[in-house]
Amino acid sequence: MSEKDILFSRDGAVAVITLNRPERMNALTLANHGELAVAIEEARRDEQVRVIVLTGAGKGFCSGDDVGEVFLGPEEDQFKSREARLRQLEGEHPFPGGGHGLLTINKPSIAAVNGPAVGYGCELALLCSMRVASERARFSEIFLRVGLIPDEALVILPRLIGLAKTYEMVLTTDIIDAAEAGRIGLVNRVVPHEQLMEATMELAEKIAAQPPIAVRLAIEGIRRGLDWPMEEYMRFHAVASPYCAETEDHREGALAFLEKRKPVFKGK
Repeated sequence: MSEKDILFSRDGAVAVITLNRPERMNALTLANHGELAVAIEEARRDEQVRVIVLTGAGKGFCSGDDVGEVFLGPEEDQFKSREARLRQLEGEHPFPGGGHGLLTINKPSIAAVNGPAVGYGCELALLCSMRVASERARFSEIFLRVGLIPDEALVILPRLIGLAKTYEMVLTTDIIDAAEAGRIGLVNRVVPHEQLMEATMELAEKIAAQPPIAVRLAIEGIRRGLDWPMEEYMRFHAVASPYCAETEDHREGALAFLEKRKPVFKGK
């Protein structure tokens, strides 16, 4: 993996993965997505790791995908290639393991949200088992602003914050602050900014002290108890998301984002 963009370290039984593009508010390139999946898989395979912590460098957790590179890149990129689209239609998530592996890994994960978590950055926080937020954290599902729909959040959010708040958060694309995120149950706790990593590691170490086999089975039991139709959902998303990516409104939204202007959507 890139030593620059995705940092991996281990503190006892806790693996810490840091998104390290602070100059871009940790926006993810296509390569970064793959590197993140590799880092999570490394943590999964390491028998000494019992908890995974995901955080961001600098002032933000993650601002989502790098718009210019991911959405306005060459036509032959992996989102638009026929081979990748065929894999999607056959049910394979574009990033192996689904949610970079966080959805299927039976090791607890904690997002230490140090600042804005928007777009796919919000998704990454939601993919983790738990979230500890700095008082400076901000959350937004901004996908509709660029003519797209959220990813796994459409399944996860209703279970965390309820249907009404999910509709509001997704359809308005409003940004909510840490206090509101704590109030509605989006995050487990909100702490002073300077205490974020200390509080996160305290929680991680408390969980890491539990029996690992029982922890893994408890996580599996929780997931099965939810009767989570993720495979069915991902089949839908594999068709719906590429469809949105081909619309004029998506390209208009992405261009407007880069040009720092208000987009003009035409429903095309």
